[in-house]
Amino acid sequence: MPVKYILLLSFATQFTNTNAQKTAAPLSAVNLRTEYKVNPVIEELKPRLSWELVSSLKNQVQTAYQIQVATSKALLSTGKADVWNSQQVKSNHTNQINYTGKPLLAGKRYYWRVRSWDKAGKVGTWSNVSSWEMGLLSKSAWRAEWIGSNLNAFGKGKDYHLPPSPYFRKEIGISKKVIKARLYITALGLYEFYVNGKRAGKDYFTPGWTDYNKRVYYQVYDITNELKAGKNVFGSVISSGWYSGYLGYALLVGNPVVDKFYGDVPLLKAQVEITYADGKVELVGTDASWKTAKGALIESDILNGETYNAQLELKDWLKPGLNTSNWQNATIYPDKAERKIEVYPGNPVQVLKELKAKSVTPRPGGKYNVDLGQNFAGLVRLQVKGKAGDTIRLKYGEMLHPDGRIMTENLRRARATDTYILKGDPNGETWMPQFTYHGFQYVEVEGFRYQPALDAITGIVMTSVMPVAGSFETDNKMVNQLYHNIVWTQQSNYFEVPTDCPQRDERLGWTGDAQVYIQSASFNNDISAFYTKWLVDLNDAQRKDNAYPIYAPAPNIRVTDTYSPGWSEAGIICPYTIFKTYGDITVIKKFWPNMVAYLDFLESKSEGKYYYTEDTFKDISTNGGFGDWLSVGKQTPSYFLATMYYANCASMMAEMAHAIKVTEDVKKYKEVFSKIKQAIAANYINEQGIFQKKGSSVVTSGEDRLFDGDTQTAYANAIYMDLLSPTLKAKAGQRLATLIKENGGKLSTGFLGVKPLLPALSETGNSDVAYQLLLSTEYPSWGFEVINGANTIWERWDSYIKDKGFTNNAGMNSFNHYAFGAVNEWMFGNMAGIKLDETGYRTFSIRPEIAPDRINYVKAAYHSINGKVVSSWKKNGKQLTMEVTIPVNTKADIYIPSNAEGETMEGGKSIKNNPDLKIKNRVGGYQVISVGSGTYAFSTTL
Repeated sequence: MPVKYILLLSFATQFTNTNAQKTAAPLSAVNLRTEYKVNPVIEELKPRLSWELVSSLKNQVQTAYQIQVATSKALLSTGKADVWNSQQVKSNHTNQINYTGKPLLAGKRYYWRVRSWDKAGKVGTWSNVSSWEMGLLSKSAWRAEWIGSNLNAFGKGKDYHLPPSPYFRKEIGISKKVIKARLYITALGLYEFYVNGKRAGKDYFTPGWTDYNKRVYYQVYDITNELKAGKNVFGSVISSGWYSGYLGYALLVGNPVVDKFYGDVPLLKAQVEITYADGKVELVGTDASWKTAKGALIESDILNGETYNAQLELKDWLKPGLNTSNWQNATIYPDKAERKIEVYPGNPVQVLKELKAKSVTPRPGGKYNVDLGQNFAGLVRLQVKGKAGDTIRLKYGEMLHPDGRIMTENLRRARATDTYILKGDPNGETWMPQFTYHGFQYVEVEGFRYQPALDAITGIVMTSVMPVAGSFETDNKMVNQLYHNIVWTQQSNYFEVPTDCPQRDERLGWTGDAQVYIQSASFNNDISAFYTKWLVDLNDAQRKDNAYPIYAPAPNIRVTDTYSPGWSEAGIICPYTIFKTYGDITVIKKFWPNMVAYLDFLESKSEGKYYYTEDTFKDISTNGGFGDWLSVGKQTPSYFLATMYYANCASMMAEMAHAIKVTEDVKKYKEVFSKIKQAIAANYINEQGIFQKKGSSVVTSGEDRLFDGDTQTAYANAIYMDLLSPTLKAKAGQRLATLIKENGGKLSTGFLGVKPLLPALSETGNSDVAYQLLLSTEYPSWGFEVINGANTIWERWDSYIKDKGFTNNAGMNSFNHYAFGAVNEWMFGNMAGIKLDETGYRTFSIRPEIAPDRINYVKAAYHSINGKVVSSWKKNGKQLTMEVTIPVNTKADIYIPSNAEGETMEGGKSIKNNPDLKIKNRVGGYQVISVGSGTYAFSTTL
């Protein structure tokens, strides 16, 4: 059997199909979610409810549903829905169902269940009960102040001014029985909160990164079981985080502002709501009565790391009865009236897993290199024994130099160093940083009095925890490793925002990277909630000229960071992808005015021509935009790519307008798309179908200037975006294949060309060339990275070469960068053949492209919002077997590669005699069969 590489995050409770559920007649509802989450805290007054269905019967569908919502589980168990009873609703929809019951109340928990009627009109059993809880719902509901302690004067360091973190505490008495207690908490900066010494929640880097001038998020934690009779202590530590810490490459480029982009001092706002058995409610909020002091955390910064002096620990500060005479009263800071406070809508950063060290290698000067075996984002847990004052320094790197030195040049101005000063506990000491993270595989440790054991350093893998959606395996070791690399890179960079890299002085939500990779990401994880959050960041960052920025959130990391074609279009492409993948029209409605404004911006830039010239984007300092960033060889004109992206956005806008029933905009954007296609054909394509102006020039600004769009990236995008007539598309496909052949069978694409390259080849009948590129191990290729030791996706095709070393050490040389991982879209969509048709995978196709050689087995699973889709094929000579799984309440067209003269079997019987199948016409070399839900096993002759 092939080695199976699966996503390393498991939420069994999310996607459970037990035997009991499979045999329940006729339908069973599972995986109940509210606003994409299981049992969340929300603020939506008409939340969207979703579920999936399972059944032991094939071709099963829902014909009606009933939802019940109550204020307690007990009421639901007796059939009393005191909040909402939808009664029987004749519909086959199982997701994005809006609640329409009684008004929802702040702080209240609601319980719900659902049942469905099957195709025969038989009703299934009630689902298990799920729930949601309402947040505070309004800013006025907060009875807490912003508190802080300005410790900036204590900051030290020549290169980095890193002040200590303030500690806060509040002691209260409880004399009555507590039946419910909630902590509502946020910060301008980052926080950790403790109740009687126990850390609240499992989340890190809370409350998250936003444009803090516009909005800040809060979390809600159930602390009922942490409270006790008598004295109770609330404690918190806060850090600068993204609010007042160092961001991006501002220091590197000499920006006038390098930190404190949003404010000078990190602040805390917390409110504990305690409900007693007698019905009384007590509120304890942050105010001037909270005490504050400096402690052991003397430096803390996301990019630069932490310094923790255990000798300065505030003894017993989380226990009652502490003498606080040397503590100060917290300072109250004013709020901004326009700043919103909303419940966190995304996936919080949590610990995914732990990595044991593979080796500890001595180095000169008493240092040791610890290899954790995998490049990742997160922290380490240190275990050490020594004398008081001993200092352990931890430096982080993704790679080693040939001589064994840790490679830190690519960190640029990120110090990425953690320091622990021992207190001298004879039993040993354990420490993990709180408010920083790093991207690394290797840790250089210094300061041990002895050679550390393997358990001295443990890797703590962290990510924005998202439910697993996909798995992918083949019988090709290199391809399996490539998928492993894609998964780990996504985990590392889907970290609060979709970052470009987790290691150097950047870690920004780059929009170009996000848009080229989002479809690939959706196959690996359920990204719905993650993007629900980040799309708010992106639209909050929309510029005054209505262009979307190059990263979001978007503080002025560099004055010249404005917008760029191919990057800014994330404002259209990302909402569109969420809409298509999850059937989400709410996201369209929410950001429709912003998207319309951006299309107006694009139209104004074309000046009525519906195409762009090289002068169009001269206002962008990057010579017209980033273009096909990090491509190899001839550059595709950035304004030509901008024209194609303009068309692609218009096409998406027309489809989204139809979904939200804005009829006039459907017509408008279809016309815009048509005009751009015509302009491309008239201005960029010669008589032979080559992307080169007739006469080899383009007339712009009264001058003849050479135009050469004859590149892999140009043809790939034009085909992928459906910008060509059928005849020109065929020619473009031929030309694309020819360019690859002329390039020695190698790709030459960068960030904007890599996503459409293989899909465009497949679209034009060149699947064999696509496989050739996938399986290549020559530079540049995915395989080249693999054979050179990659366990994540690299920023550059040649970031490291065995026996030669690093290319471009100190610059753009990240070893954990997901853009080139966009090939994942083709792996799921073409190798396994899983292709979306109707939004949310209500209908889809499975059309696998069989590899000519070197791969004889492929299996992909994708858990859509409607259930699990599986597509696998195995080739043995001319014999082909396919196994597919279609979720309940969906339909699929299965394309079976087969010889027209041969017999296709399912379950050992001819498909002609199977009543569960509908045989359709042959298409190319495929026999097409329409099926409903169930698992099917096909066999045929190629």
